[in-house]
Amino acid sequence: MTGQVGQGRLALITGASSGIGEAFARALAVRGYDLALVARRADRLETLGAELVKAHGIEAIALPCDLSVLGAHQTVLDNVAARGRVVDTLVNNAGFSIPQSFAAVPWQAQQDFLMTLVVNACGLAHGVISPMRAVGGGRIINIASLAGFAPGVAGHTLYPGAKSLMIKFSQALDAEYRADGIRVTAVCPGFTQTEFAQANGTGAIMDEAPRRLFQTPQQVVAAALAANDRGRVVVVPGWHNLVAAVLLQHLPQGLVRAVLMKGSAKYHLPEEPA
Repeated sequence: MTGQVGQGRLALITGASSGIGEAFARALAVRGYDLALVARRADRLETLGAELVKAHGIEAIALPCDLSVLGAHQTVLDNVAARGRVVDTLVNNAGFSIPQSFAAVPWQAQQDFLMTLVVNACGLAHGVISPMRAVGGGRIINIASLAGFAPGVAGHTLYPGAKSLMIKFSQALDAEYRADGIRVTAVCPGFTQTEFAQANGTGAIMDEAPRRLFQTPQQVVAAALAANDRGRVVVVPGWHNLVAAVLLQHLPQGLVRAVLMKGSAKYHLPEEPA
């Protein structure tokens, strides 16, 4: 995939092969960004990149990578540096969830989750901050979740904690690097029309939820970029999600947890047979 090689600003997007990550790639290509597209599915990255190169005259670099591997963030950064590029915008989007109880799946699966959503996401941010400071600024957009405001319930054991970390991590980075021109935003979407639920086995259950509660990836991305443009650190796309976020934070936690435990029970899948 070629275009104006090395000439434009570069956006590094993880989980870029579908859903919110793909929508970020499309939106940033419209803004004239070159793209470094990271995901496991090389064919999807190549197809998306070729389309955006043709449509917008940008450069798109496909970087197939499994972010569940320790040190994968450095592999991605080394590939970018080898092309003589500096990341102007980082979108930490890659992620998944595990709907079974914590001990119902092998530890390796839980470790893969932490590597993907926490360790390598933080590693990528760590790697791009110094170059951003050197050139006078940049953007970091971390995809958190409405679940980051919620207490833990049965199933998806590590997910609320990981997303809460991304919110607080973004706030800390903003406090440390805003003066250097780095705009950091944590995006906290609710239900979104992506392949996320199909990937974790809850797609049929999720299909029963009212469609009015869902946003498109494009709506989430538009809210994220607008918030980052304005220097907002935490954004909850969609008025219904914003109301939910306020209630999650301000109602008595015992009440919130009781309600969520009842409502989320259907998303807690049984242990898979050995």
